[in-house]
Amino acid sequence: MRHPSPEARASVREAITRAHREEWARVVAGLARRFGDLHVAEEAAAEAFAAAAARWPDEGVPPSPGGWLATTATRKAIDWLRREAQRDAKHRAARVLSDDAPARPPGPVADDRLRLVFTCCHPALAVEARVALTLRLLGGLTVAEIARAFLVQETAMARRITRAKEKIRAAGIPYRVPSAADVRERRAGVLAVVYLIFNEGYLSSGGADPVRVDLSDQAIHLGRMLRTLLPDDGEAAGLLALMLLLDARRPARLSGTGELLTLAEQDRGTWDRARLAEGRALVRERIEAVAAGGGPAGRYQLQAAINAVHAEAESVTDTNWSTILALYDRLALLDPSPIVRLNRAVAVAEVAGPGAGLAEIERLAPALDGYHALHAARADLLRRLGRDDAARVAYGRAVDLAGNAAERAYLTRRRDQLGPAPRPVPDGR
Repeated sequence: MRHPSPEARASVREAITRAHREEWARVVAGLARRFGDLHVAEEAAAEAFAAAAARWPDEGVPPSPGGWLATTATRKAIDWLRREAQRDAKHRAARVLSDDAPARPPGPVADDRLRLVFTCCHPALAVEARVALTLRLLGGLTVAEIARAFLVQETAMARRITRAKEKIRAAGIPYRVPSAADVRERRAGVLAVVYLIFNEGYLSSGGADPVRVDLSDQAIHLGRMLRTLLPDDGEAAGLLALMLLLDARRPARLSGTGELLTLAEQDRGTWDRARLAEGRALVRERIEAVAAGGGPAGRYQLQAAINAVHAEAESVTDTNWSTILALYDRLALLDPSPIVRLNRAVAVAEVAGPGAGLAEIERLAPALDGYHALHAARADLLRRLGRDDAARVAYGRAVDLAGNAAERAYLTRRRDQLGPAPRPVPDGR
């Protein structure tokens, strides 16, 4: 038996890591289509990658890593089904082994991975289950990694994933290729799940890590996959552009002490230029497509365009806030939610002054009283208007509501910069 050098072993480890990133979703999706069982697909894929980790260091990386993994995983699945058929008399599973019937036509979702995306994001599943399944079956994260990401016990996350797969199996969802109507119905939900994963990574809702790079990277990976699988979908391109433009700021978003830094405080010279260029190119592509009659821009395309304007400015003072406000006006027509209107109010403050922005925010206060970002924005505008006492109270409310440690540190600093609250004046009694 040959003994590879440490350098060769390191090269093999890199190849396995790369294969996991590039091939996991394809292998799982192919198995799910063939065997109609997500649990079998997941377990067989995991066994194939374990086999690669055991054999490739000594045997070398095969010429086609993806083909080797798919073949090995298929054998593992067949072995598993044979054992199950013998033990539990699962005749349906056993028939899969010798089923020579011609494959069903692929329908509008021809790529196995895309079919798996739409399966994981079926509307019959709760949003939390959709996110967990997407990360497990398409992102390749372990149950432990997903549990840490969403601050739950590993056993609880395992049960959540198991219940979701059982619900899919009971409903027969894997056996039905999504129709064109299904694609239209579920597309928004698929994009929303990917964006939810990104947002949890971009600014974690709790836990010790204020920024979860692993989740942001997974979301961008899924976004690239959707972009490849839905090349004519403007919103898939818009979502990828949005995530790239936001993630480009990652190197500048935290101070050396772990405090969140706002756009005004960030060193823009440290922004990731490659991601900025890719995101801006996608935005330009979508603008040209819309101008050529490719249909109106959707919410992700508009949000990407807003962040492209931020990316073009050398500083906050150089930002074209009028263009940003106009884009928010268009976005509010598509999505008049209080969150969108809050972001629009910040742009109003930059264009028409803090008083105008504050008036917009006060109208949103009843709907967003439990949302820390409303109180943070309100505090900043009150500070700019010289109303320090009211700003101090608003900052305190924002600190109490914020779940992210880096954000709490920033808000606390801003509050403390206003100085201590004035002591009450004795009334003489």
